[in-house]
Amino acid sequence: MFKCNLPCLLLITIMLTACQPVTQQPLARLKMAVDGAYAGQISNDGKYSIVSSIHHGVSVWDIKTKQRLYNWAQEQNSSDNLVLSIDISQNSSHALTANRESFALWNLTTGQSEGYWKVRESNIRDIAIANNGDYVLIGKSNGTVVHVSIDSGRRLEFLGHKEKINSVDMLPNGRVAISGGNDFIAYIWDTVSGQVIYQLNHSSRVSKVALDEQARFAFSADSMKGAYIWDLKTGKRISTLQGTKRQEVFSSVRFSPDGKTLVTGAASRKVSVWDVKTGQRLSHWFVTPKEAKRPTGAVVYSIAFSDNNTLLTISSSGYAETWPMPKSH
Repeated sequence: MFKCNLPCLLLITIMLTACQPVTQQPLARLKMAVDGAYAGQISNDGKYSIVSSIHHGVSVWDIKTKQRLYNWAQEQNSSDNLVLSIDISQNSSHALTANRESFALWNLTTGQSEGYWKVRESNIRDIAIANNGDYVLIGKSNGTVVHVSIDSGRRLEFLGHKEKINSVDMLPNGRVAISGGNDFIAYIWDTVSGQVIYQLNHSSRVSKVALDEQARFAFSADSMKGAYIWDLKTGKRISTLQGTKRQEVFSSVRFSPDGKTLVTGAASRKVSVWDVKTGQRLSHWFVTPKEAKRPTGAVVYSIAFSDNNTLLTISSSGYAETWPMPKSH
C-alpha cells in the first residue's frame, strides 16, 4: 500500500499546480474593433491604444476614459489602406503606422499627421519609432532596415541581413536598433554608424526582437522554440525562456519597469510572465477570443504595464483588456 506523509502530499500538490494556467477573467474589457483588428498597440504609459480595423481604419482611444479620440486614414483614396504595423513612442508623443507600401507619422497630442512616405523596391515588414517622432525604423522584405531622421531626412540603410526582415525595435533615443530576419540572425547595431554592436545567432529564422526601453535588455526569439534575454551592455545571454513550444510564436514583448519580469504575448492568445534572471515562466493566461460560433484564436498585439499593478493587452479579437498582474512566486 502506498503511503505518503504531509511533505510528500505538499510536493505533489505543488507539482500539479505549478504549471497550471491562471484561469482569470479580465478586470475590464473594451471593444475597439467590431470584426477584429489587423494591428494594435498600447502606449508605454497605458494611456493610449491604437487599433487598425476594416470598418474604422486606424482608431486612437483613451483607455482610461474609454473614448475614441481620433480616426486616421493612412492614405486617401487608396484601395490598399490596410495598416498592418503600429508603434507608439516611449513618451507617448507620436505614433507610426504602416501598410505594406507606406508609413505615416502622427502627433498623439493634436491627432494631426506630421508626414507620409512611400517606400521603394520592397514591402514593409515591421516598424519602430523614437521619442518625439525624431527617428523611424523600417524593416523591409528585401533584408534592408532603414533608419530615418525625420528632421534632417538622413537615411541610413543597414545591410547586415541576407534575408527578409521579420521584426525591428529601437531605443527611445533612436541611437541603437535591433533587427531579426529569416537569415537566423538578430543584430543589435548603431544607427549613426551602421556598425554591428552584437550578433545574436539562432538555429532558425528570427521571428521577434525587442529592446528594453531603459536600455538594460534585449530579447530575441526564433521559430523553433529558442527565446533569449540578453544583457544589452555586455551582449551576454542572461537567460533562455523555459518550456516554450514551437507553436508559441511571440507577437508582443515588454520588460517590466523594475527589470525583474518579461511579459510576452503570442499568436495563440497566450500571455506569459517570465522571470528575467532564470527564464522561468511564472504565470500565463489567455486573452478573450473574437465572438464566434466556433472557437477562434487571437494574436496578442501589444502589452503594457498600467497603474495599480495591472497589465493591459490588445489583441486581434478587437478587445483591449486589463488584467491583474500575477503575484511574484
